[in-house]
Amino acid sequence: MAMTTAGGGGGGGDGCCAFALQVLRGRWFMMFASFLIMAGAGATYLFGVYSKDIKSTLGYDQSTLNLLSSCKDLGANVGVLSGLIAEVAPTWLVLLVGSAMNFAGYFLIWLAVTRRIPRPAVWQMCVYICVGANSQNFANTGSLVTCVKNFPESRGIMLGLMKGFVGLSGAMMTQLYYAIYGDDSKSLILLIGWLPAVISIVFVYTIRTMKLSTHPNELKVFYECLAITVVLALVIMALTIAQKQVSFSHGAYVVSAVAVCVLTFLPLGIAVREEWATWKQRKAQKPTTATVGVAGDDASSPARDLEIHATDQRRQEEQEAANPNDTSCCADVFKPPERGADYTIMQALLSLDMITLFVATFCGLGCSLTAVDNLGQIGESLGYPQHTIGTFVSLVSVWNYFGRVFAGFISEIIYDKWKVPRPVIMMLSLVVSGVGDLLIAFPAPGSVYVASLLIGFSFGAQLTLLFIIISELFGLKYYSTLFNCGQLASPLGSYILNVLVVGRLYDVEATRQLAARGLTRSAAKELTCIGRRCYRTSFSILAGVNALGALVLLVLVVRTREYYQGDIYKRYRDQMAENEKGIALSNAGIDEPVNVKDRK
Repeated sequence: MAMTTAGGGGGGGDGCCAFALQVLRGRWFMMFASFLIMAGAGATYLFGVYSKDIKSTLGYDQSTLNLLSSCKDLGANVGVLSGLIAEVAPTWLVLLVGSAMNFAGYFLIWLAVTRRIPRPAVWQMCVYICVGANSQNFANTGSLVTCVKNFPESRGIMLGLMKGFVGLSGAMMTQLYYAIYGDDSKSLILLIGWLPAVISIVFVYTIRTMKLSTHPNELKVFYECLAITVVLALVIMALTIAQKQVSFSHGAYVVSAVAVCVLTFLPLGIAVREEWATWKQRKAQKPTTATVGVAGDDASSPARDLEIHATDQRRQEEQEAANPNDTSCCADVFKPPERGADYTIMQALLSLDMITLFVATFCGLGCSLTAVDNLGQIGESLGYPQHTIGTFVSLVSVWNYFGRVFAGFISEIIYDKWKVPRPVIMMLSLVVSGVGDLLIAFPAPGSVYVASLLIGFSFGAQLTLLFIIISELFGLKYYSTLFNCGQLASPLGSYILNVLVVGRLYDVEATRQLAARGLTRSAAKELTCIGRRCYRTSFSILAGVNALGALVLLVLVVRTREYYQGDIYKRYRDQMAENEKGIALSNAGIDEPVNVKDRK
């Protein structure tokens, strides 16, 4: 219900409470909450840190460990379930389901690694890590998709920021676990089990789709958030390097974690500032009586949100019943609309554009996931000390962030100025990843540091560009499902390249080394390969697969060149103009509600 305040100032206590409620229900606090959820959604990138514990504790060989990492990638990238749930259920339910899955999956892994439960079978460990990793799709669908729908004209920038926080997530949680648990990588598994779940539960009612509206400082706010995240990434990189060069005490780790947390929470100050400006503007427009919560449902309650969601769902069902041929998610499968319009799910999945993206994703993200998952063993095979191997993983996380931000902000700038299709940027990112693979296949002193930088940057850029391209080519109506479907090929690529190529070739070389020492595979406690030959052939193959993916993307560049020459955001600007007109009429006392269809 609307809340009326008398006079220009109202009661001091009532005014403060109303403003606090506006902040908590506002679009900027929603964006800040989404940043925090994304900052906890990158646990899968920490596999290289604790995989050694799983391998040694449970006695796995490299092929079995790579099978486990492939199941992790399968869970992390098969998000169709979360997308379908989001199509019919409110966002809070999506986030709660993800929280439960995150805690259950990783908590069971922690119990197994710490021997608190009997040793699980390999298939059970695969299920545990698949369930835990799949929870990040629920966080993505709940917060990332909602933010894209709330800022459709700035979707590239928003996706860059959101996925940037995911890229930093691994390094951020590494700092937290050093501060909380010390140098105990087994406890890291426990941390990534409970922390992301708690964050999603805390903000479960904050994340919701809002009415489209313009904001004069929108771009400025995004660049301020970008500056904060860049500083955060540089601080984390500096801390990571310093912690490998100097022995940190537990107190120093606590200080480092506090610094990271302070930087992470700085966007909250921006949210409060922007809501205060909106608050003052509304009071100036209505000096005698003001209705709080008209534009954007800022003062609504969770119960009111559920009522609105149920009403919207009912109206949408009525519209679909009246026009089944226009709204069915499977209608006109072989008669898709123009690029940029709202495709149905089947129209998008069966289009040549999506098939091309599938093949490119199989090649690019499949290679990147394989490289990231094997960084721990790569460092071990080349003789790097254990503490340095952790540096590789942190560097991947930091440069993963820079790749995501680059893909979001820089590709947006390049498109605005020169109309360069985003598939061009994605094609170049696969070339960069191939160079990183070659540096691992033919290592030189310190080359793994450079390789982790290139692979991390490319990985982040590919993932963000994939999500942006899907939203631009196929519309936002079924984006919850389509963006999850878009990455389905990456776990398949990860399995084939990780288990069937890298894992097997590693084990073959390790077995050969055992035979050269007069030992058998059964006599060795752990199958370990040492030397440059361990990954030479396999990563040469990965470089070739990346090159193939780049050639496939060239086909998409040609197909979409004409589309990207036009104004791909015009329809959303028109929608915002209509919504602003409705708000202006409402403020003038004219009952002209915005059509529900316009909000979607």
